[in-house]
Amino acid sequence: MTLFDTVVLSAAYFPPVEYFFAIARSGHVLVEQNELYQKQSYRNRCRIFSAGGVMQLSIPVIKDGVHARPIRDIRIDYSEPWIRLHVRAMDAAYNSSPFYLYYKDDFAEIIGRKPEFLFDLDIALTEKLLELAGIKADISFTETFRTDWGEGDFRTRIQPKYHGESLLDEYGLNREYYQVFSSRFGFQPNLSILDLLCHEGPESSSFLL
Repeated sequence: MTLFDTVVLSAAYFPPVEYFFAIARSGHVLVEQNELYQKQSYRNRCRIFSAGGVMQLSIPVIKDGVHARPIRDIRIDYSEPWIRLHVRAMDAAYNSSPFYLYYKDDFAEIIGRKPEFLFDLDIALTEKLLELAGIKADISFTETFRTDWGEGDFRTRIQPKYHGESLLDEYGLNREYYQVFSSRFGFQPNLSILDLLCHEGPESSSFLL
């Protein structure tokens, strides 16, 4: 069922489940490529469920003038060993999940290309995640920056610092599913779509549609 004619989203690294809910329930998706970079956002970070609880992974970016540049021009800093750290963290978090082994090579291949720009990495991963989740999407990119696109503009709502209810809560879809470490910490909602895919595999779309 389509809820939104168009949704506007910021690019994101292994985005949260609600990000894919917005895509799955929209007729058209606009990904913002002209906004200025913002730190501590999903543009370069994600949240996974590890043996120690919820864990945040962050991609370092080259900081020279970073806050004065549009997201499309932000370069990734490969001088830090973040790829190795992220792959190890994901392996540790999801090796025991039912479906991680089916997907890990897809993600490792995309990250291993070492794209120069953060935006390109985000989009490549998002397209693969949509494919694996069985979600078809009509995606295009903003041509100019606008502060408000009206209903369906979730650029500021789908962010780590947003303290209101998630889209999943609003639409009654914040359903629990099996998580490897839930017996220790309880169910953790709205993590990276990676968490849902690793535990539910081909059934992931049923949590979004």
